[in-house]
Amino acid sequence: MRVTFTVNGRRHQADDVWEGESLLYVLRERLGLPGSKNACEQGECGSCTVRLDGVPVCACLVAAGQAEGREVVTVEGLAEYARARSEGAAAGARSEGAAAGSRSERAPGDGTPAQPPVPPPPLAPVQQAFIDAGAIQCGFCTPGLLVAADELLEREPDPSDADIREALSGNLCRCTGYEKILDAVRLAAARGAEARR
Repeated sequence: MRVTFTVNGRRHQADDVWEGESLLYVLRERLGLPGSKNACEQGECGSCTVRLDGVPVCACLVAAGQAEGREVVTVEGLAEYARARSEGAAAGARSEGAAAGSRSERAPGDGTPAQPPVPPPPLAPVQQAFIDAGAIQCGFCTPGLLVAADELLEREPDPSDADIREALSGNLCRCTGYEKILDAVRLAAARGAEARR
């Protein structure tokens, strides 16, 4: 069977996919995206977490055919996804300002932005927070944790500790006591709040 879907903003097609083939296998072996890890193959560890139409799922439990026509975001696409999300928010703020009659964000006369756009960060904010908080040990669980944390922060920009624990409850880490991981999500949330001011 042929499966056509969007991965990290780009359309992909996988041919000769058999009915039992997982989305994880297609991502790693057919599309060359090894970020999502193959650990338990039972949906217990969360190392293979990706976003399927915006919802975190264990890619090992999703049949590849279920991704037909859908959108997948993997850890490799988080930076671009975060950049597009922030540009969308900035565009919304610019259009709200323009609707209110504000011209402070536009150069006189030609309607172009007064300042050049800031180059995109090499990492998503949550990825940088994990590094800065020292939340990465062996790195095997990190991709799934990053995808789950990114989805949480998109849905709930100022999460409580209970929100963070719930969002990451499907992701296991054998190296840490989770405190640095929680610190990283808190740090990403704090930075996001600061950026929104």
